[in-house]
Amino acid sequence: MKKRILWLTVNLLWIITGIAQPYVSSVWVSDQGDGTYINPILHANYSDPDVCAVGEDFYMTASSFNCTPGLPVLHSKDLVNWRILNYALEILEPREFFSTPQHGKGVWAPSIRYHNGEFYIYWGDPDWGIFMVKTKDPAGEWEKPVLVKPGKGMIDPTPLWDDDGRVYLVHAWAGSRAGINSTLVICEMNREGTAVISPPVMVFDGNDGVNHTIEGPKLYKRNGYYYIFAPAGGVERGWQLVLRSESIYGPYEPKIVMAQGDTDINGPHQGAWIDTESGESWFIHFQDREMYGRIIHLNPVKWVNDWPVIGVDKDGSGCGEPVRRYKKPAVKSKWGIETPAESDEFDTRNLGLQWQWHANYQDFFGVISDMGFMRIYGYTLSEDFKNFWEVPNLLLQKFPAETFTATTKLTFTAKEEGEKAGLIIMGWNYSYLSVCRKGDGFVLEQSVCKDAEQGNPEIVKELAQLPVSGEYKVGSPNYLIDIYMRVQVKPGGECSFFYSTDGEHYLPAGEPFTAHQGKWIGAKTGFFCVNPHGVSMRGWVDVDWFRIEKRDPN
Repeated sequence: MKKRILWLTVNLLWIITGIAQPYVSSVWVSDQGDGTYINPILHANYSDPDVCAVGEDFYMTASSFNCTPGLPVLHSKDLVNWRILNYALEILEPREFFSTPQHGKGVWAPSIRYHNGEFYIYWGDPDWGIFMVKTKDPAGEWEKPVLVKPGKGMIDPTPLWDDDGRVYLVHAWAGSRAGINSTLVICEMNREGTAVISPPVMVFDGNDGVNHTIEGPKLYKRNGYYYIFAPAGGVERGWQLVLRSESIYGPYEPKIVMAQGDTDINGPHQGAWIDTESGESWFIHFQDREMYGRIIHLNPVKWVNDWPVIGVDKDGSGCGEPVRRYKKPAVKSKWGIETPAESDEFDTRNLGLQWQWHANYQDFFGVISDMGFMRIYGYTLSEDFKNFWEVPNLLLQKFPAETFTATTKLTFTAKEEGEKAGLIIMGWNYSYLSVCRKGDGFVLEQSVCKDAEQGNPEIVKELAQLPVSGEYKVGSPNYLIDIYMRVQVKPGGECSFFYSTDGEHYLPAGEPFTAHQGKWIGAKTGFFCVNPHGVSMRGWVDVDWFRIEKRDPN
């Protein structure tokens, strides 16, 4: 009740003053408050970012793969401080195909553009084709997706509305689907940008022994030149390439404009060139950090002889290195420090924008409420269940920093033997802390699964017997337990679990576990509730709150 009163009081003040709720992370803030920022600007997995500028506002989107809602839309006034504004894609199509987890499939490398009063996002689904969604209000409802070009293997599309009214689309290829890669092609689209109307024309061949694995192209025009910004060399050890031509179809001259150099910022991989109203140029890109995902960096851009130099060019070669700390962009806005939301009190009828499901959402996964909690219903496991790689109703969010502590309060209602709920660290390898109904009580367990994609079974270890917090009878007895769970994440992704029955005193639970990335994404943390096979009466877990903090576990 105290939590509810405090939340209502704070929100009333926001309503009265007309100030939108700011969220400032306690575990990672890029803005240093002295006119400088440190990289990464987002220490979270926003893979394959793209950004467009509209006046004083900047909008970012990123790959979301099989997670829903998809296509996150983030907003900033200064390119350093960001908030999650919306999602452009509620349901992945085909709907039935994505009703079960399709790890690594779905939304790949989107591009966001603003043209003639509308926002457009294009993305490639390597199994179905190139899609587009649009809207006049990025914070509002986005239209249903349009299949711009059907087919397999087409990825990383970016449109360009040219000065003469013609519209073009550049894209790359996924070798896993098309059998070809390391080449870029350009097609022409209709004026509405809703359909490709010409065959593809190859404009760059990375099969030259130098620029292998070229992908993620972003198409621009400046001072009469066409530019394609595209990384080559691979995600972990690659470099940022820029191609330049006086003709849309080439030939394009290549130049490496940013590389890792003497820094520890590997990659650096694909992203977006942005111009501000003050005339500055910037580049946002990602760096692969394994279990932490593809985190986001901001680097200055200087134009020299109509070539961009990204980062800091120490030797005058025309190829820059990423910066670690730098002066913030010169913008008019006095927007304060803000970061994407992490903690959640679950006190509104809108699910926090930091949360995503592992497949297309269905109502029986779980429901929000005005009663101060989020309810997740038990997912009935299949008869041949192997591990959580196949469970769609995992409610998860990205790792927000290298070091953090996540704590949650849960109330689990178990209707049947073997039902369980808890706190999970999800990836190719995963581990979770759970309470499982056994007989007339509960057992605290730690489960670990390695190489989940290969169908390997979990290893489950019983840790403690726990008393029932309550009971009621509707048919068979329903047992309840109130429990607090915590996971502490240290550098290198080392995770340690803790639990408490009173919210004050926490005890270690199980063995340390090293988090692992998922399929093209970083590790995630969040909740689950499952039922054993064949059980028709499903229990549930009510999540009272979830808090990300920078603190010791005890």
